[in-house]
Amino acid sequence: MSMKTAFRNLQDFIADLERAGELLRIKAPVSSDLEITQITDLASKSPGGGKALLFENVEGSRFPVLTNAFGSERRICMALGVSHLDELARRLKSFIEMKPPKSLADALRLIPLGLELLRFLPRKTRKAPCQEVVTTGRDVDLSMLPVLKCWPSDGGPFVTLPVVITRSLVTGKRNAGMYRLQVYDRKTTGMHWHIHKDGSHYFQEFRERGKRMPVAVAIGTDPAVTYAATAPLPRGIDEMMLAGFIRRKPVPMVRCLTVDLEVPAESEFVLEGYVDPGELRVEGPFGDHTGYYSLVGEYPVFHVTALTHRRNPVYFATVVGRPPMEDCFLAKATERIFLPLLNAVFPEIGDYWMPWEGVFHNITVLSIRKEYPGHARRMMSAIWGQGQMSFCKAAVLADPSVDLGHPRRVLEHILNNIDIESDITLSEGILDVLDHSAPEPLFGSKIGIDATRRLPGEKERPAARPVGALPDAERIASALRDVSEFLVAFHVPDLEVRNRLLCVNFLKNGSVPAQSFAQQLLDHPVLQPFAIFLLYDATIDLRDGSLILWKLFNNVDPRRDTVRSGGRIVVDATKKGPEDGHHRPWPDDIVMDPEVAARVARRAKELGIEAFLPAGS
Repeated sequence: MSMKTAFRNLQDFIADLERAGELLRIKAPVSSDLEITQITDLASKSPGGGKALLFENVEGSRFPVLTNAFGSERRICMALGVSHLDELARRLKSFIEMKPPKSLADALRLIPLGLELLRFLPRKTRKAPCQEVVTTGRDVDLSMLPVLKCWPSDGGPFVTLPVVITRSLVTGKRNAGMYRLQVYDRKTTGMHWHIHKDGSHYFQEFRERGKRMPVAVAIGTDPAVTYAATAPLPRGIDEMMLAGFIRRKPVPMVRCLTVDLEVPAESEFVLEGYVDPGELRVEGPFGDHTGYYSLVGEYPVFHVTALTHRRNPVYFATVVGRPPMEDCFLAKATERIFLPLLNAVFPEIGDYWMPWEGVFHNITVLSIRKEYPGHARRMMSAIWGQGQMSFCKAAVLADPSVDLGHPRRVLEHILNNIDIESDITLSEGILDVLDHSAPEPLFGSKIGIDATRRLPGEKERPAARPVGALPDAERIASALRDVSEFLVAFHVPDLEVRNRLLCVNFLKNGSVPAQSFAQQLLDHPVLQPFAIFLLYDATIDLRDGSLILWKLFNNVDPRRDTVRSGGRIVVDATKKGPEDGHHRPWPDDIVMDPEVAARVARRAKELGIEAFLPAGS
């Protein structure tokens, strides 16, 4: 099948998904309150990411809902008009590496590139399908939209794929970002601007001058625009240019009716309005992409002055939660597309990988070409000081020979090469607002792991410890009982590596911190063959590799939750409380209401989703 490079609008993309066999139409009635989420979650976590889902009969609304549209490698490639995500990276690289012409022949050679650059610029149009139906003032009613309540403890229904458009009061430059909107009532929503996002930066400009800030929100844009709104572009770079680059065609923009902003003309819905700089309101909780509920906080309020839409629009939504879900594939697109930009700053980086269990900001693995002693340590510091990468909690450095596309091999390379005493660096710095494991919000410890080969001039790693054969299960269980009655189960991962792992379930009672018996674990003679002890809550299935990585990457503050001694380490990946020195609220895991899950399972045949149900359900 030939690959489309540009979709005129969302419904054009839906038609292409259907032609490719990637769309499931669900005609049975469903509720936007939890049911759509449960069905979408089942599809997201089924082999290959299931299908894109078009819910045609949503209770209480006349508009269909599309979810999971980007939720597989094939669909994200279709959305961006490529057969492989690295194609976009190669195109971007050709522009980044474009050199000034040295001759007339050189100048002529660059003409096609220059013409293509012009095709990226958004263009104004008067033809605006997004304004075919207009409601303003008192007639605005957000309840007409099938906005999803995604998870049981959510503070309300949330718009989850909004392209939020603002403009700097100082520079006049546009930002299109993706910031969730909690619907409060018929005419107001929350505006979840994280402090490090451009939308929040522009809001502060209006706030400092006491001016009302115009805002427009496009819902259901074409795939390139939707993706561009999620991309970590440098401040001041117009996301519509990135969308034009991806589409190879300009994004048509139309002026709003009640605010001085422009929106993508082919959007399904548009909300126009303003944010008052002096008004904040409690927002959340929200079941977030971390797999946990993000905490309640005070955020600006968006007042809607106009709601416009196409004559027969489709409401576009995403559901986020414990990975893998649809947003993992959006993040993978960013990882691939932005490699050339990272290379432009750090040419020594060969590749990088953000495991989805690390929810994008908690771990990055980079392969680098080392050139001098200490190069790996320099790269850790450089990454922690570079734009959005500064939020990365764990930076792991490997050699260029390591294929980052094979996770098990990467893990084996790390565990076979590192010396736990000399190859682990602890630092401190800014953290993502969604990080819940640090003792303080927005700031905490970071960990760097150097798994690269030693160069001349670097101190050699010590020889491997003689550890002998692994003890049998009965001896391990007895040794754990010797250490603490709260160590109730264990699992030895099937990895033939130098630094062997032992995963342990810890039954916490709110009074005993893991640090109190960490040294005993390290000292016990039976447990000497193990170099790394990973502690998890008693409810965690230690045989679920993705689950234990997710908990490890999300639940650990590296300085507080690790104990190192003699080239070995104990890592506490349990839920923390005051006994651990953690006094912030700890968010709950996102879990669907069992009654909703059972109801959806009973209706699986009617809904046409039998293929998405787990085996044996």
